[in-house]
Amino acid sequence: MSNSAENDLANQHYNQLTGLKLFAMTSSMVISIDEFAPFGKTGATALFYLLFAGLIWFLPVTQAAGEMASIDGWQKGGIFTWVKNTLGEKTGFTAMFYQWIHITAGMDLMMYVIIGALSIALNTPWFNTTPIIRFGLMMILLWGATFSQLLGAKRVGKIAEWLFALGIVTPVLLLVLVVAVYLIQGNPVYVHINFHTIFPHHVNGTTLVAFVPFILAFCGGEASAPHVKNLAKPKQYPKVMVALVITAISLDLLGSMSIAMTVPAAHIQNSTGFVHTYGRLLSSIGLPGNELEKIIGLMLACGILGELGNWIAGPNQGLYEAAREGFLPGFFAKATKHGIPFRIMVLQSSIVTLTAFLITFTSGQNADFAFNVALAATTAQYLMVYMIMLWAYIILKLRHEDLHRAYRMTKRPNLSIAFACLAFVITFVAFFITFIPAQGTPQHLRVTYVVILALMCLIVSVLPFWIYRGHQKWQRELK
Repeated sequence: MSNSAENDLANQHYNQLTGLKLFAMTSSMVISIDEFAPFGKTGATALFYLLFAGLIWFLPVTQAAGEMASIDGWQKGGIFTWVKNTLGEKTGFTAMFYQWIHITAGMDLMMYVIIGALSIALNTPWFNTTPIIRFGLMMILLWGATFSQLLGAKRVGKIAEWLFALGIVTPVLLLVLVVAVYLIQGNPVYVHINFHTIFPHHVNGTTLVAFVPFILAFCGGEASAPHVKNLAKPKQYPKVMVALVITAISLDLLGSMSIAMTVPAAHIQNSTGFVHTYGRLLSSIGLPGNELEKIIGLMLACGILGELGNWIAGPNQGLYEAAREGFLPGFFAKATKHGIPFRIMVLQSSIVTLTAFLITFTSGQNADFAFNVALAATTAQYLMVYMIMLWAYIILKLRHEDLHRAYRMTKRPNLSIAFACLAFVITFVAFFITFIPAQGTPQHLRVTYVVILALMCLIVSVLPFWIYRGHQKWQRELK
């Protein structure tokens, strides 16, 4: 056996994942309770938004990803491979680059929630209101999570299982239990769910902007696809996606409805809303809410930290495959002895550092403004990915139905295309909605909101085409 084959076998064992581990990693990338607070602000209509986004948009997206990942020879590279084989390598590289770079703002969003939770847990509100302190803490979290990737996908997956259970599943299930006690005791209910209240009464800028976070809530299901090659049983991937859809919709419904029913919308803060909700609820049922919410804050911080680590691991695998094919300078085509693309991870975290600096210091003491900008930037950039991915899937069904695959969205190609087209239209409309400033944005910051968002999207849009111009040179250097 050659040294190369021996290394591949050793790396496969080092990074091998079970279906459960991949589910935990993917779930922690998709299911995030940091968005429960914005959901709760929309009241009973959150139920409609969640079901619409989950069933009409998220379900077709994950099933399309599952089908493309199951095609023979398409298991490596994730969205880069899928789009390259349907729309050409330039578009494939562009889609993969968008997926990779969108999370730069997404990581800022996660870190804002972690810091907000810690500010409550440690009784240090200045963590969340002092820009220089907030930025310093973000750097500790970001680079700590980056260096943890040296442990390998197998160990990171194990950590993700525990952090997901501790910081995501447990708080949500406990929240449901506390809400049940709250209702049994006869405490006031601020939202009543019925046929008339769950549907938006008007379609305007406010209702459309309110819908955007619900799309982001379900983004990321396909980001773990590059790990299919690490699965002990690769055919489990589509089953993992189905389980993800069910779990994501269920937990988001439970968490958002619990907040909407028990906390007045005016009292919900985006960056710290989930933890404050716990405090109010626990106090309402006769427990020491001010003390117990600190424990919840620590648990939430752990859960989001696991999510942060998984977002560093997932999309970087796709960019690494592209680098190995000469779409980036050869420097980035090298990995550690265990196959971890650490140089690309460092590049990503460096970009996150720049976006964190921009958003944090332009927002000043307004933590919710920083949260909203990061949320909108993440959503807009990720929707660019999904427009390309869904179009690639439509072309796949039209031109390459003969390719062997282990899974299909439906047995009827035309029905699959119809579902993908509907998801594409929703994605296209949602992209433009993200540029409308979020409700509650101070008047003097509304222009800043749009300028930052437009600038980030413009830079991201142009970068992959500029980088692609050098790929022929880099491919020659690899030979």
